[in-house]
Amino acid sequence: MTAPHLPISDEIPPPTIEEVSPGIYAYVQLDGSWGLNNCGFAVGRDAVTVIDTCFTEARARAFHDAIRTVTDLPLRTLVNTHHHGDHTHGNYLFPTATIIGHELTRQAMFEAGLPPGGGSGGGLFPNVDWGKIEMAPPFVTFTDQINVYVDELLIEAIFVGPAHTSNDTVYWIPERKLLFSGDLVFNAGTPFVIAGSVEGSLRALGRLRELDVETIVLGHGALCGPEMLDDMTAYLRFLQETARKGYEAGLSPLDLARQTDLGRFSGWHDSERLAGNIHRTYSEIRGEPLGVAMDARPMIADMIEYNGGKPVRCLA
Repeated sequence: MTAPHLPISDEIPPPTIEEVSPGIYAYVQLDGSWGLNNCGFAVGRDAVTVIDTCFTEARARAFHDAIRTVTDLPLRTLVNTHHHGDHTHGNYLFPTATIIGHELTRQAMFEAGLPPGGGSGGGLFPNVDWGKIEMAPPFVTFTDQINVYVDELLIEAIFVGPAHTSNDTVYWIPERKLLFSGDLVFNAGTPFVIAGSVEGSLRALGRLRELDVETIVLGHGALCGPEMLDDMTAYLRFLQETARKGYEAGLSPLDLARQTDLGRFSGWHDSERLAGNIHRTYSEIRGEPLGVAMDARPMIADMIEYNGGKPVRCLA
């Protein structure tokens, strides 16, 4: 796909469109690190249903243009997996679409605001060129599950939060054994749960195992099968075990992160998330409610410190 208005980088390939099932497409932005998310869309007889958007104006416009290389049909419906800006900042570029999401997704978008100034990531991304971003939250919301149809094809929107965030929804297409998982699943990337729950993520992954999934269009990274659920589970269990020992030893989250050997997970990008994840895990060890609101500022500060005092790598 040609997207001349995207930032040029030798470190990442251009986005691609992959037809993952007849009429259903994944828009993949590798390498899947900070801000480089995946989206999707399903083409019906008369209209298109879009799943998530992108982080910056340029990337959201490139996604919109990519859909238009496949179809000129109206973009009638847009669904969001959760509130983070790399999945919602581009919503406003789909003005003809009915935007659907969980009630907490709508709420969290208003609470987060827009970048710069405390939006998605705050101090994590001082060098990102956002372009023009406008608030466009879901205006059709649900609290547990809702069915979305593309012609006769059923897409089940299933709330599974708190997990990656307080408001995660997966989009399951049982007839095609196809799952749009949002950020419950990363491929070669470190899970990120500072706005959600470690134990909640494990429970959500358990629910996904109950589905007869063959293909996962995940939030970040190359498309995968259900085996990636095992990798996510393994990291989260490792996180719990590591945090338990550190908590009992009286270590701060940052000190514990610096002392931790990531082992098999050391090759995953965005490893600095470990420091923030430990903050969340400590909260659960203390017995606080899963997904309880926490001040992100100390978690972000520790991730930056873990990263050598430098902003995290974000090529969005």
